Amino acid sequence: MATLPTPTLFPIVPCHRDTARQTPAPPEQAGERVGIARLAALSPLAEAKRGAEYFLLPARSIVNRCDSERVPFPWTINPYRGCEFGCLYCYARYTHEYMELDGGEFEKKIFVKQNAGKLAARELRSIAARGEHIAIGTATDPYQPAEGEFGVTREILEEMSRYDGLSVSITTKSNRVTRDLDLLQRIASRSDLTVNLTITTPRPRLARLLEPRAPRPDLRFEAVRALREGGIDAGVFAMPVLPGITDREEDLERLVFLAREAGAQWFAANVLFLMPSSRKQFLPFLEKKFPRLARRYHQWYARAGYAPEAYRREIGERIGNLRRKYGLAARPVPRAPRGAPPAQQLDLGLAGAGCGGKKS
Repeated sequence: MATLPTPTLFPIVPCHRDTARQTPAPPEQAGERVGIARLAALSPLAEAKRGAEYFLLPARSIVNRCDSERVPFPWTINPYRGCEFGCLYCYARYTHEYMELDGGEFEKKIFVKQNAGKLAARELRSIAARGEHIAIGTATDPYQPAEGEFGVTREILEEMSRYDGLSVSITTKSNRVTRDLDLLQRIASRSDLTVNLTITTPRPRLARLLEPRAPRPDLRFEAVRALREGGIDAGVFAMPVLPGITDREEDLERLVFLAREAGAQWFAANVLFLMPSSRKQFLPFLEKKFPRLARRYHQWYARAGYAPEAYRREIGERIGNLRRKYGLAARPVPRAPRGAPPAQQLDLGLAGAGCGGKKS
């Protein structure tokens, strides 16, 4: 029986639209922009709803090489640029700056990559032959509300289901991932596949404040359960842990307990990584909603994107103890893809591991 949409799942968030971008800019107005900035400037408006605008981006590739030393995988796929969930702390806001847009537009202007299926069909063959890992959803959520309109993620998964020997991970905050359970099962039967549900707090009101349009935490835990019952390897990422907000010992233990109860195989966590483009959004929010914490955040994040090492070590030890208590692994351990050498253990949740890049 088909599941009816839940009207309150993605509440409308007010958006001040840039009316100058309602239609694609003529070539002469694109000025001297190059690369992804020029493509973005010329992208036609597809539609506007839920306080966001959707633009059709003529992508040059769908699988992007990741050269960052902070991440252990060589390839990423981000079906969209921008993310409607509007998480205030999101490090990936910087990727809009490559298109000469402010990071504050990250949840307001969503770019939908065109011809994703054809591009994936062209680019996956050589990667499958080498068994190299592809991480989906490193700089934008592949199951944000736009996926219900445009289906770019499903297009890509349909192509992946035709290959043997891929190594794929999907990271999302959305229970919409269960829509594609049939495809995920087909991929998992031929390749290594893991799914990570990001859940930062068990408290629904706090989650709504921090992640305005993301599904409630309980819906995400139910998605973990559905994936595991469907035979898909799945776990929980508590990323980021927000100092003084989501780091209470009882809340972290509740997260780990609920992950275990949902059937999660692993639980990973990292402390907030705050890039300059994200600071501009997050710190004013903090001063308004959590004024007692504002001074600490300004001190910790004024000159670096990371919290002090001692605090990160403390959270790491706390999470490690909870994992041992509830019998969860620290990270996915990929199975060897068919026809490929044994896989290395991958840490797929490094702070700031985006590789959003300048590519389309």
